[in-house]
Amino acid sequence: MADTTIEWTDATWNPVAGCTVITPGCTNCYAMRMAARLEAMGLPKYQGLTRKSGGRYVWVGKARIDEASLDVPLKWRKPRKIFVNSMSDLFHDDVPTDFIARVWKVMEQTPRHTYQILTKRPERMRDVLVALDLPVLPHVWLGTSVEDAAVLSRLDDLRATPSVIRFVSFEPLIGSVASADLTDIDWAIIGGESGPRSRPMDPQWVDEIQSRCRVSGTAFFFKQWGGRNKKAAGRSIDGQTYDEMPVVHSC
Repeated sequence: MADTTIEWTDATWNPVAGCTVITPGCTNCYAMRMAARLEAMGLPKYQGLTRKSGGRYVWVGKARIDEASLDVPLKWRKPRKIFVNSMSDLFHDDVPTDFIARVWKVMEQTPRHTYQILTKRPERMRDVLVALDLPVLPHVWLGTSVEDAAVLSRLDDLRATPSVIRFVSFEPLIGSVASADLTDIDWAIIGGESGPRSRPMDPQWVDEIQSRCRVSGTAFFFKQWGGRNKKAAGRSIDGQTYDEMPVVHSC
């Protein structure tokens, strides 16, 4: 686990490393570049998880569980918002269901923290959580990534997943999602792609999401405009910063 500069969380926890490119939103994933750097630094956890292709590093398509990281949140006494698996996806096909159950147990034992689980595989998340009958915990928020209209069905899978707080990350936003149904979605994070190969985000796409959030009562968090220099581009809309967070309600 490590503190992070990600605007919507406080720390990251990675009991799993590695992933698979499955949709265009994965094309320029920052975690692939980071995993390659960590491998070059000699960290065994990241060995063999990326390969160089077309002048950049990409996932090789496998995920690896990390037993040593599993109990780290138990040792963190100060309450934090924790992004679970910033370097992977807890619901990748390579992650055994019994390991997911063990991750859940750690989260259940540490209600002082707020856990934010983000997946591009909400259908597996739904199926695993229901099959294992894992407890619905108010401090465990479940989310999915939606980069364009082609994957809006992920929101339906998320809605079908038992959770107190459901959220969506429209990042990297690479297309309009004007038809997104945000019913029963408590929180929306919006961000443009960053880095040397970043694809531009149309301000109209952001306006469309903000309008949908106002209709559905979804908290609106604008993370960044992105681009090659995301700091220079900033994260304000017409001079205003939006850092709305969801309201935790009872199960």
